[in-house]
Amino acid sequence: GQELRYDNPLFRFFECEGMKILMTHIGGYPGKYDRRAYSLIREYKPDIFICGHSHILKVINDKENDLLAINPGAAGIFGFHSVRTALRFHIDNGTIHDMEVYNLPKTQGNIL
Repeated sequence: GQELRYDNPLFRFFECEGMKILMTHIGGYPGKYDRRAYSLIREYKPDIFICGHSHILKVINDKENDLLAINPGAAGIFGFHSVRTALRFHIDNGTIHDMEVYNLPKTQGNIL
């Protein structure tokens, strides 16, 4: 529900296994970043930038900003998307590996 938006910050920045991670809802993608997201990218210089909003799964190596841009798509049962997706990956000692894409049935309940 909408109340979750008020209980959470607009973005999260943290470190995991030697990698800097920046997460926000609306972010865009390399070459077309949201203005606020691009400002956060310049400030925090993440190794991984995770965002959503478009409901379209994308994983793009952004060479200009030296980061991996990730949009896991949409896992919820509401929205305009026809495919439900989620991503899983591992981070060890500054390396991201074993990324997997999960396609979920449209009728299945939320995975969270």
